[in-house]
Amino acid sequence: MSQEIAVIGSPDFTTGFRLAGVRKFETVADDEKDEQLDEAVSGVLEDENVGIVVMHDDDLEYLSRSVRNDVETSIEPTLVTLGGGAGAGGLRDQIKRAIGIDLMEEDN
Repeated sequence: MSQEIAVIGSPDFTTGFRLAGVRKFETVADDEKDEQLDEAVSGVLEDENVGIVVMHDDDLEYLSRSVRNDVETSIEPTLVTLGGGAGAGGLRDQIKRAIGIDLMEEDN
């Protein structure tokens, strides 16, 4: 069972997680995202020890179509995005994708 958290993003984004004890991270400089983000994300997705991948929501736009599809359809590891206006709806969708049910679904 995958138990580690991995963080992918700019040095500013990953530093806080590293200070909090996250040991797996891929730092990609802002000016190199177009070239290196796909490779970083693909590598983390292939790591069997990673259960959760954390990225900034804005970084998703830098991913190629195939890698973005891999991230969006991945069940394990599960992608959690922060920032960028994902809001409660975005978090709700992430939880729903991760566990397969909508915990906040209203009974009508």
